[in-house]
Amino acid sequence: MDRTAAQGPVVTSRLTRRQRRRISQGIQYAVFVAVLVWIGLLADWDRLQNQFAQKDLASELFPVIITTALRNTVIYTVSGFAFGLVLGLVVALMRLSSVAPYRWVAGIYIEIFRGLPALLIFIFVGVAVPLAFPGTEIPGGTYGKVALGLGLVAAAYMAETIRAGIQAVPKGQMEAARSLGFSHARAMVSVIIPQAFRIVIPPLTNELVLLFKDSSLVLFLGVTLQERELTKFGRDLASQTANSTPILVAGLCYLLVTVPLSFVVRRLEARADKAR
Repeated sequence: MDRTAAQGPVVTSRLTRRQRRRISQGIQYAVFVAVLVWIGLLADWDRLQNQFAQKDLASELFPVIITTALRNTVIYTVSGFAFGLVLGLVVALMRLSSVAPYRWVAGIYIEIFRGLPALLIFIFVGVAVPLAFPGTEIPGGTYGKVALGLGLVAAAYMAETIRAGIQAVPKGQMEAARSLGFSHARAMVSVIIPQAFRIVIPPLTNELVLLFKDSSLVLFLGVTLQERELTKFGRDLASQTANSTPILVAGLCYLLVTVPLSFVVRRLEARADKAR
């Protein structure tokens, strides 16, 4: 009698690829949970609560943190985005121009303002411009300075985004417009640029999120109490109360705006991928 037959059927212990993947994922989840539990056990939650989560102090921040700080942050962001969008479109068209000096100027601008930290741009706007042009005032006071500072930084990034969007429009669109009697400028304004903006809406929305956070640099311009944005407001109250709860509340106000905007960006990107 065959020995193999006497021992019965052979059971293979080799795992399938799907089983190995499940085991690997289970191990990763277990490690993740273990790390969270370890951090939770090590943290001193009482000290954290006393320093960052004083309910009475947090309630005293309202409604001023919304009506003044958050409102100013939104105004700074929207004005900087609007100025940056217009300037970025101009720079993008210069970048694509057939006139070489225009391309050189646009390229130098993009490289400089993308390479410099936004903080240095704000210092330049707040200090260097008044020194270079004595007696001149930027329209809008602090709001105008912030719009200029944020716009100069945003325009350098938006210009490259818009340029990529214009180049992504099929060349046949321009040829079709020209065959209908459109001039090159009119074809760009009426046909190419609208299509390009539909392409670049997701990255431009993402730039809006970045500008909302960069608006915290306005504190280096020496704003008044009524011109404070979220970060300045939180820092001032934290210094007065010797407690960090105002900073935490200010951070939550940032998330109140950036999280929905980030969700919108993901939805727009998904829609654009589906359309393609």
